[in-house]
Amino acid sequence: MADISWLFFDVGSTLVDETKPYEYRLRVTAEQAGVPYETVYRKAEEFYRQNLKGDLEVMKLYGVPRPEWRSELEEPYPDTVACLEALSRKYRIGVIANQVPGTAKRLEGHGLLRFIDLVVASAEEGVAKPDKRIFDIALERAGCTPDRAVMIGDRMDNDIIPAKKIGMKTVWIRQGFSRFWHIDVDDTRADYEIDSLTELIDIFLKGAYA
Repeated sequence: MADISWLFFDVGSTLVDETKPYEYRLRVTAEQAGVPYETVYRKAEEFYRQNLKGDLEVMKLYGVPRPEWRSELEEPYPDTVACLEALSRKYRIGVIANQVPGTAKRLEGHGLLRFIDLVVASAEEGVAKPDKRIFDIALERAGCTPDRAVMIGDRMDNDIIPAKKIGMKTVWIRQGFSRFWHIDVDDTRADYEIDSLTELIDIFLKGAYA
């Protein structure tokens, strides 16, 4: 990691906690399907353990329309600010995320944008992860080659696998539902696997995982 200059982050379940928006979405699904919330939640978790997008799968299972995503219910993890503040002293910080319009504004509202040098989001770019083009856009704007960049995210399918394919280093943060992802092929493994943003300080500032 000695030559790394840019750290790119996903947003959902990486910098911000999506527990409340997912709970809202699953509760609406349960109400529309006429089944207990606990049943819907359990089935969603089962789907995630099969490397599927559990909330979307339960909607298909019960034949209900997709509830809106309540982004106003998102909130930064307790260690997000401290992590970005520390890392931004040494590295350039970027975002590569699949998000509804207004990502930069939401990050500013959370008090995070002041640490971030570049935001590349699907709604504004017209291309979404795992399409490699969104990574290429971010790297080109950053003036950075893949070997000097790291992708940090919760999704193996959207974050880790495509970033590895183009030569970026990767960190899988096991937060949110994607922590249930089952890795059965070594080629999909991230360079580091962590359970909180605080561990990034050990990796990138203290060299504890070297």
